[in-house]
This record gives sequence, C-alpha cells and structure tokens, in this order.
Amino acid sequence: MLCRRIIPCLDCDLAFTEGRVVKGVEFKKIKYAGIPWELATKYYEDGADEIVLLDITASQEKRETMIHVIEKTSENVFVPLTVGGGIRTIKDARKAFNAGADKVSINTAGIEKPNTINKITKYFGSQACVVAIDAKRRYITEIEDTTDKIIVETPEGPCWFECSIYGGRKFTGIDAVRWAMEVEERGAGEILLTSMDRDGVKEGYDIPLTQTINEIVNLPVIASGGCGTQEHILEIFQKTKTSAALAASIFHYETYSIKEIKEYLRKRGIALRS
Repeated sequence: MLCRRIIPCLDCDLAFTEGRVVKGVEFKKIKYAGIPWELATKYYEDGADEIVLLDITASQEKRETMIHVIEKTSENVFVPLTVGGGIRTIKDARKAFNAGADKVSINTAGIEKPNTINKITKYFGSQACVVAIDAKRRYITEIEDTTDKIIVETPEGPCWFECSIYGGRKFTGIDAVRWAMEVEERGAGEILLTSMDRDGVKEGYDIPLTQTINEIVNLPVIASGGCGTQEHILEIFQKTKTSAALAASIFHYETYSIKEIKEYLRKRGIALRS
C-alpha cells in the first residue's frame, strides 16, 4: 500500500540577513510568514514527514543557496530536509548536504544544463536528487503549433503545460510532461511538481496536471500549488497516485496543523507515512 506524505514548504527570501519565510500568489504578491528554522522546528514537532526549504531568489540572483539557514534548521529537525534554489553544480549540492540537507531540489540548472541531473544522481544517488517542475497552463488556440506538446484535457479546456525557471520569472517553451519523462531517464529520484496557476490561490491542486505526470512517470511525485483546505489534500490523494502533498499557507497561517490534517486523512482511509 502506498503511504502518502505531508510536506510543509518554506519559501525563503534572503533579502533579510537572517532569512525569512514568505508566501506568494502565482509566484507574486509576497507576504511574510516567519523565520525558517523556527517554522521548520514547529512542523517537525507537529509530525511533518519531510520539510522543503526553497531559496526563491538564489537562481535569479545567481548566488549560492542559503547554507546558514540549512545549518540552523538541521540542528532541531530530524526528518528529511530537501533544499532548493541556487543548486547549480556538484559543489553546490555537496555544500547543502554538508550543511544538513538530505536531498537537493533543482529546477533552473536542470533545464539549462540537463546533465546536472545526471551528475548529482551519479555522485549522491537518485534518492538525493529532486527535480522541481514549475508548470503553467497554456490553453490551445487554433493558430498554435502543438505538434511537440502533450495536450491535457481539463474542465477549462485543452492545454499544455510550460516549464518556468528562475522562480517563475522566465518561461522556457519546454513541455512539462515531456520534461518529466526526461528527468526520469536522467536518473532523478523524485519530482516536485508545482502548478503556477494554483500557487497560493487555495482552490485545490491542479488535478489534470498531477494525474498526467503521475501516470507517465514511475517516480514519486510531490504535488504543490493550490492547497487551501484539508479536503484538497484528500482529493489529490484520492484522484491521483501522487506520493506526497506539499502545502504552505495552511500551515504558516495556522488554518490547520499537520496533526489535524493527518487525523482527517486517516479517518477517510488514507495510508500515511507516519
């Protein structure tokens, strides 16, 4: 039986020296949420299965990821810690692991230099390499050439999904479903799949996107973007094969605790990791 995971996500903004956790809507409209290591410790104690820390400006600013934040967080957090943002090389990944990360998540570097995925998995193992895919719906028009795109039927109409990089600031023309297939071929151990259309709007995960990628690859997929209620987490687990549900706002602003979410899911027959 597939045991699902509940994963809080901390988007970190290092414009402040100590770092701060923020939450946006569709990768914009940023709002303060707390201190990274304080929130991570709270979520660990509340029963999080894993925790994701994303340095949301590292790639755009072309700098290394937040080593001091990883170090402080790992002092009191003893579940797997995934770190993303600014991981471009084996050296960057090694620094993150030495600081306390269990996995690294790459997006921009993976798309710009796909062999980065192969190198990280070779040196550190597939289980340590998570590839983040930030995907945006592109609805089909009559004049658009979609011969190289995988079309997904949605209640709002047929569309394909475009990958973005640099924290959603640049679009690539790359089909997210095809990229997920390549990511698997290159040896990645997991996919962190974020719907940019649903990010922060609290209307539920993008079921067609998540379902399509879960059916086309054999990797564990973490669903991200859109969680606003415990019902949304139940829905993504009931309607897709996704391995984990990632959420931010509902935990940061105490709509629900992780313990409450897990109790709700167990009562409805969802098998959980812990």
